[in-house]
Amino acid sequence: MEVVYLNRIKAEKVQTLGELIYKGKVVAKTIELPWLDNNKRISCIPTGKYRVVRRYTTKHGNHFHVLNVPGRSYILIHSGNYYHQFLGCIGVGESHADIDKDGYLDVTSSKNKMRELINILPIEFYLVVS
Repeated sequence: MEVVYLNRIKAEKVQTLGELIYKGKVVAKTIELPWLDNNKRISCIPTGKYRVVRRYTTKHGNHFHVLNVPGRSYILIHSGNYYHQFLGCIGVGESHADIDKDGYLDVTSSKNKMRELINILPIEFYLVVS
């Protein structure tokens, strides 16, 4: 099974920023909640290796489901621009920029980036989070 890497590059009080890497290339910028001991709905997931599958729901459209996160369920990779739009999930975008001028970097062009990732990432893969 192919591997996608989530390289976290900046941990802040309210969020964690990173990059999604596939076949040696950065394919998306990421945004997550900060590390708060893996607590449900308020923390990013622990570092580790997870199985991911593509899926569809009416709420998020096409997205990816991160499986087997210890003590957690329904961790998704989906669109959204701001840290407060995520409850432990991983948001993707084209770049990091302070869209809403609150002093924190957001992810840009999230819906477009999600559509792109659906087309380039495998239907099922391992996500290595570091």
